[in-house]
Amino acid sequence: MESNATTCKSRDILSSRKRVFILYWLPAIAIVVAGAPAISSGWRTVVWTVALATMSGACIVNAVRCGRVHCYLTGPFFLLMALVALSYGLGILHLGWNGWNLLGLVTLIGAITLWFLPEMFLGKYWQRNGR
Repeated sequence: MESNATTCKSRDILSSRKRVFILYWLPAIAIVVAGAPAISSGWRTVVWTVALATMSGACIVNAVRCGRVHCYLTGPFFLLMALVALSYGLGILHLGWNGWNLLGLVTLIGAITLWFLPEMFLGKYWQRNGR
């Protein structure tokens, strides 16, 4: 069983600081920068959608690759948030005058919650032959 955990950790994208920076921190930084009032809604829509889709893709790949528990939840969540950002930015979804802030807050709280709670209760890696 120890070798299985070691294999999971070695395949985990989150075990590489460089990958974490490129796949998660850069998109998060882009979202914060694009949230500035000087950035047009059109550019904000593009940046947020691409950034959230990038994080979603990385999470989904990581879930399949190593079985990281929270990635099974954060991957679909980030994809949903990317679709919400795109829909809001295109005017399809109406979230009010403060929609970008609301979207950012939901994304932040959701990401933190879906990261910590599942691994607190289920462990770090999902074992293919059980837990």
